[in-house]
Amino acid sequence: MNASETNFPWRSNNRFVCLRDGADFYPAMLQAIREARDFVAMEMYLVQPGRVLTRFLDALLDAAQRHARVYLLFDDFGIRGVSPRDRRRLESSGIHVSYFNPLKFFKFRLNLIRDHRKLLLVDNQYAFVGGAGIADSFDAEAAAPWRENMLRVQGECVRDWQRLFESNWKIWSRQPIELPTPPVAPPGAGTRGRVVAGQYVSARVLRRAIVNHVRNAQRRVWISSAYFLPPLKLNTALRRAARRGVDVRLLVPGEHTDHPAVRSASQRFYLRMLHAGIRIFEYQPRFMHAKTVLCDDLVSMGSSNLDRWSLRWNLEGNQEIDDAQTAARFYAMFQTDIDDSIEITLPSWLARSYSSRIRERVWGWLEAWLVQRSYRAQLRLAARSKFEHLGDIS
Repeated sequence: MNASETNFPWRSNNRFVCLRDGADFYPAMLQAIREARDFVAMEMYLVQPGRVLTRFLDALLDAAQRHARVYLLFDDFGIRGVSPRDRRRLESSGIHVSYFNPLKFFKFRLNLIRDHRKLLLVDNQYAFVGGAGIADSFDAEAAAPWRENMLRVQGECVRDWQRLFESNWKIWSRQPIELPTPPVAPPGAGTRGRVVAGQYVSARVLRRAIVNHVRNAQRRVWISSAYFLPPLKLNTALRRAARRGVDVRLLVPGEHTDHPAVRSASQRFYLRMLHAGIRIFEYQPRFMHAKTVLCDDLVSMGSSNLDRWSLRWNLEGNQEIDDAQTAARFYAMFQTDIDDSIEITLPSWLARSYSSRIRERVWGWLEAWLVQRSYRAQLRLAARSKFEHLGDIS
């Protein structure tokens, strides 16, 4: 599989269940692993030591002892905090472990390319996709767990997620893998869905899909994003949609964020968006980490933040769902989160402090400079004949 093959077709027979926050999705994911009989495959960016990792390690080791095949593909940057002891515990237990794009000094800019997907495949039944890593930050026992969703997928789209995993695994592990084909559809499935994934160098497929959905929206475009630094085409599409009467809303982090500088940089977009009629809500209780786009009756959710860095350098993956009932459930969830947010109005934004304006300018300028530098680096890297198969030059 190459980058041009990551735009999968729409599949008609699926079932999707949205799991809200770690209190829902971690137990569901762990239960699926505990019931695995054939295989477990996980592709994960953020993996941190703590309670959650211990639970997953125990479940994965137990699956391997039951003779289920276990494949773990971790991003080498995202797992850097995990102890050598825990790594050895996995690698010595019959579990197949590989690392995406291992960090090496002499690779320079190639180290910027990261696997940001969060994917769990169990037997040929389930795919769990979304924005949550294996980290205590999402755990219900945390003081203020990050606000996040995971989607449980059954049906025809599971095979497309398996193809993505197999493609990436073959590059980085050099080991053969062939996951079984899932059933055509589970009983009662009938929801239309499509997997959209960005491959090496650029997530243009993802960006194009979201921009097209915004351009085609007639009633609403509601977006939640942890880091909102939109590319020019998306920025323009959102403002044009608001001007033609579409209900455009952005749900973004408030004071609770892991990157305050990124929040300040994103706020430089507020003024023009507010003038265009876009409503902006900053979530208050905890860190808004969920990544969801709701355009009329279409939902897109997964690992992709709507920031230029993510859409340029990271491997991402979103599940799209075209279904009015599913959209209604996401609408209700959005509304609950909006009720826990503060709306940024044009008068209140014009009255913001001078210190806020200075932070916007400084961090906005730095972000734009970094993006421009990274764009030039990307062009140079893309010119390398082996870049499409990054594993060949690691």
